[in-house]
Amino acid sequence: MPVRIIPPTPSAYVYPLLIKHLLHTSMTRAPDQEIVYRDLRRRTYREFRERIGRLASGLTQIGVDQGDVVAILEWDSDRYHECYFAIPMMGAVMQTVNVSLTPEDIAYTIVDSGATTVLFNADFAPLVAKLRPHLEAVRNWVSMLDRPDQPVTAMSVNAEYEALLSIGSPYFPFPDFDENAVATIFHTTGTTGRPKGVHFSHRQIVMHSMAVLVEYGLTPKHGRFHRDDVYMPMTPMFHVHAWGAPYTTTLAGCKLVFPGRYSPEIFVKLIASEGVTWTHCVPTLLQMLLTAPGSESVDLSRLRMVIGGSALPPSLARAAMARGIDVFGGYGMSETAPMLTTSHIKSKHLGGDFEEELRYRIAAGIAAPLVDLRIVDANMAEVPHDGEAVGEIVVRAPWLTTGYLNNPEASEVLWGGGYLHTGDVASIDADGYVRIADRIKDIVKTGGEWVSSIALENIIMEMPGVRKAAVIPIRDVKWGERPLALVIRDPEHPEAISEDDVRLHVASYVERGLISKIAIPENVTFVAELPLTSVGKIDKKTLRALYS
Repeated sequence: MPVRIIPPTPSAYVYPLLIKHLLHTSMTRAPDQEIVYRDLRRRTYREFRERIGRLASGLTQIGVDQGDVVAILEWDSDRYHECYFAIPMMGAVMQTVNVSLTPEDIAYTIVDSGATTVLFNADFAPLVAKLRPHLEAVRNWVSMLDRPDQPVTAMSVNAEYEALLSIGSPYFPFPDFDENAVATIFHTTGTTGRPKGVHFSHRQIVMHSMAVLVEYGLTPKHGRFHRDDVYMPMTPMFHVHAWGAPYTTTLAGCKLVFPGRYSPEIFVKLIASEGVTWTHCVPTLLQMLLTAPGSESVDLSRLRMVIGGSALPPSLARAAMARGIDVFGGYGMSETAPMLTTSHIKSKHLGGDFEEELRYRIAAGIAAPLVDLRIVDANMAEVPHDGEAVGEIVVRAPWLTTGYLNNPEASEVLWGGGYLHTGDVASIDADGYVRIADRIKDIVKTGGEWVSSIALENIIMEMPGVRKAAVIPIRDVKWGERPLALVIRDPEHPEAISEDDVRLHVASYVERGLISKIAIPENVTFVAELPLTSVGKIDKKTLRALYS
């Protein structure tokens, strides 16, 4: 017998989940709340709502229509925030371009998305001039100036951003349409080949925004997020919608602070001057924040910070907590919009043994509301929830990308067996806490055992005299693979550590039963720096190529 469906009353409004509806709450509760861009601009939500109407109207007047893709090359700004709403709300598609990629890859992503309009900060004018001959489908070029006297070079543009808004009407009639319409596109860089495009619908973004509010509102003590918070992105806005936070915080009606071209010094300045209480970033940026000039004199005790992108090292978590930061881990990926888990600590683990609490703070966390998360073996059978058995994380949730843009083969691999495959190896305990062991491609398969590069990195970074460490697998005739430890010495430590010092330090953890003896690295190399990805994570793809 089929399920029963009662048709709606003809006059009933069948409410589609569209990005425009995220504005209802903030416009009712906080129309005069501030939106701040560095020390350059200060506006209200009321002005923001007027400006997104003008932006949509102006884009329409230069020929942007529903379904068209508008690419953005911009720093984290109030204008980027306006694009997050105006472009998808008018029925077009926003492409957030990763400006840290090579020019060739940037051109590829814009062509792959099918963008016909490009909005760019004048800082990127030389790059845009170089890309322009390769972007034949682009009809409109719109420059964005931080200062009236900012040069744009001699290349012609269709309009300047503020001039475009000046010709637009604030009363643009944002229409209703199918909630499954594509709202955003961005590209994620993998281990091989060109960047892959992921896409998200209005429905997926609204569902993700609501789930984030539920997740961060359910935690009873630490890591809470609420409408009185002051939010500043430290993750670039081109990266997974800045982890969805601009949508979530706008829905909540928070004060928003955008740092522009980000640097640790700017972060520190805005945290102090604007009273920032909520942010997110990768571990590298947290380390930069803690060591930035002037950071030591700034009160960070009101700051709550979720760390993702890569594992939160215990040593870094200790340093952040010593400054009063409520720091904790989260887990997700570009393909998942990104929230999958958050390490909100259960009350029984708070306020007791510090090391036990720390252990939960640095975990990937517990699956968020509506996330169906499984850890499976090669046959898609679930592994025991004992905190020991490991397998691949596979997931379902209402906001996951349904495939890669123009790449059906990779999409089928991503969704093999009806679950999205993350490529991450992890365990899960009886309380539901997920702990990432490694990326499948980064785990060291040696002598019939699997050694977690993340666990070994964390152990090495616990050693006095170490500033940073990365571990990658290298080929070995006898063992198949062995770990190579790449270590940055701490220049402020009084004595320079040696290779044997590192090996002895790891051996002390073997004696305590915390890691296998086979993990002790014969290969230790001291380096001056480690390559980073476009979002500040250690670039193991590059390291594997360098040391293969």
